[in-house]
Parts: sequence; C-alpha cells; structure tokens
Amino acid sequence: MPQSSTTDRIHRLVPSPAGRTHLVEQGTGPLVLLVHGFPESWYSWRHQLPALAAAGYRAVALDVRGYGRSSKPEAPTAYRILELVEDNVAVVEALGEESAIVVGHDWGANIAAASALVRPDLFRAVGLLSVPYTPRGGPRPSEIFAQMGGDEEFYVSYFQEPGRAEAEIEPDVRGWLAGLYAALSADTMPAPGAPDPHFVSPGGAQRDRFPAGRLPHWLDEHDLDVYAGEFERTGMTGALNRYRNMDRDWEDLADHDGAPVTQPSLFIGGGRDASTTWLADAIAAYPTTLPGLLSSHLLDDCGHWIQQERPEDVNRILIDWLARVTSDR
Repeated sequence: MPQSSTTDRIHRLVPSPAGRTHLVEQGTGPLVLLVHGFPESWYSWRHQLPALAAAGYRAVALDVRGYGRSSKPEAPTAYRILELVEDNVAVVEALGEESAIVVGHDWGANIAAASALVRPDLFRAVGLLSVPYTPRGGPRPSEIFAQMGGDEEFYVSYFQEPGRAEAEIEPDVRGWLAGLYAALSADTMPAPGAPDPHFVSPGGAQRDRFPAGRLPHWLDEHDLDVYAGEFERTGMTGALNRYRNMDRDWEDLADHDGAPVTQPSLFIGGGRDASTTWLADAIAAYPTTLPGLLSSHLLDDCGHWIQQERPEDVNRILIDWLARVTSDR
C-alpha cells in the first residue's frame, strides 16, 4: 500500500527477500525500474521520475538493499549481486507487472545488467549509465584491484575491508559525501595531474584527495542534506557491503562466463568519467557483449553522476530509447 505521496509521486514498501524494498513511483504505462549506485538512493533519479511519467511510463526508483528505507540485512554475504537481482524481481512481482525495463547507474548498472542476464524472461531491456557492461571473466576481481595503483591503494580494495571505510566516512558523512560528489563531477573534479581520488595513499584516507569548499552545480545544500540524512541514519555498511561481495559475484556468475546481454540495450557515459575512460575497451566490445545495443552516448564535459549532472540530456536519450523499445507493444 502507498506509504506517502508528494504530488503524484508515491512511496511504497513492498516485500522482498531481504524483508522489504522502499520504492518511489510516478506515472502509468510500461514499467521502468531505476536502480541507483554508490553512495546514492532513489533520490538520484528525482529528475527522471517526472520526465518518464510525462512520457507515458510507470517510473519506479528503488532504494537498493542496505540503503535508505529498504531492509539492511546484517550478513555481508546478503549483498551479493544475485540477491539484488532477486530484490528487483520481487519489486516487479509486487507491482503486479509481467516484465520491466531496467535502468541502472554506477553499481546499479551492474545490477541491471545482471538482472537482464539472469532473468531475461522478466527484464526485457536494459539501460546502463556510467559503468559499461563487462562480462564475467578473468582473474578474481580482488586480485585485479590489488595490482592497481602501485604503492597506492585502489578505492575498491580500500572499501573491501569491513569497517575500514566506515571509520573514515561515518564521523562526517555529510562532508565525505560532498567531497566524493565533487571529486567525480566534471565542474569540480581535481585538475589533470592532481592526485587521483580513486586511490588512497599509504596510511591516508580517500577524502585526503577530495576537493573542498565547493559543491558541484547539480548538488545544492538541500540535495546534500537528503543524501547525508539517509546515510547518517543507516550507516554506511549496507552500501559498502556491495564492494565486499565482488569475488562472490564472480563465483556466482561462473555459468555466465563471457555471456553477452542480448536484450535491447542503452549505454550513456560521461566523457570525463574514469569509469568510461578506464573501461574504453569494454565499450569498444559492445558489438559482441551487447548485441542488442540500440543507442550509445558519451556526454562531453560530464562526470560520473550523469543523470544528475545532465538530467535534460539523459532524459531525452532515455525517452527516445524507451520509445524504440516499447514501439512493438
């Protein structure tokens, strides 16, 4: 049942394998499930919900397990990617739908791709924002990340040790979030040649390399309060546990080694986002890995928080792609 509403935006709590999933719904029509990344929430889709609703879609943005008002299991293993796929399945079923188009940003892109890969019967199209699709394969992820950065530590490895990143973030959640958002936004990221905020110096903290004193253009004080308020209430462990399951994901998806995602797909990346520059080879491989790709875009002068940095462009691209995906229905 609806829990609250603002204009025509409805908040719901629906059953899920973890307990319950909080979602925000707007509009009617074909279901478009919006899955956020780290460290975000349903709120990162605030610009897409009304636009998709106005275009004739049932837009639903959820809080991923461990975030916001969704359940937060205690066991770290509860955050493996197949568990999050099952949460997406439960949302579609709870909403009474037979299928959905799934769109994800950052970690949400990985979750969306896995949902399409594992449940092609339910997820009939997939949109990926910021993080390209890379099929399962190669060495264990932890082995790859451990080799990155030389004397410095890659942020994923830094996040993988339970409690370590929490000790840095939780004493000043709002300040840490502001710094990370600025570090990965096109208008506030460190200048070329400056120390890279994706790496941590020996004995240092990730925030040592965050820009200070300026919010990116897309983030005002109210937006920052919304994000900070959620993480101050929930803590960071549920969100960080996603990083602590990457080797388990690699094991769980062994049967899908090298597998393409064949449904109609979309990719939108930021031209100044490390996720797209580091993974340029993954984008180049899309004819093989995303054979159903209908639309691929790199937005100039855009960082990582793509649907918030460039909402009008992202909305236009999404709606054009959705029209193609749903034109046969």
